[in-house]
Amino acid sequence: MSEKELLEKEEIFSKVLRAGRRTYFFDVRATKAGDYYLTITESKKFTNDDGSFHYKKHKIYLYKEDFAAFTEILGEMTSYIVDEKGEEVISERHQKDFKREYVADNTNDIADSGTTGSFTDVNFEDI
Repeated sequence: MSEKELLEKEEIFSKVLRAGRRTYFFDVRATKAGDYYLTITESKKFTNDDGSFHYKKHKIYLYKEDFAAFTEILGEMTSYIVDEKGEEVISERHQKDFKREYVADNTNDIADSGTTGSFTDVNFEDI
């Protein structure tokens, strides 16, 4: 069996999620016994000083016997994060063209103005 045939047999169903510099690959694969399992691969692009780039990959193998517990814990953890911090992405690094609207030169200026800072609504749907 050729390498291409092996890959076609091994990958049963695939989906890709592109998220900035990261790409997530979700692949259903088959065991030698013919049962299915899931691999989740994170691939992150890094740029070298010379302008060339490379990828770092991390892979998780998830088998059927762990699906229910994994799904339950993943749901619990994602709900906790959204409940605690909301759905808005806070990190400035997610925007290449981010410009800070408010910069305090002196902490006394903030106290004298009666405000604790300025916030701007930002749309993260394009990320």
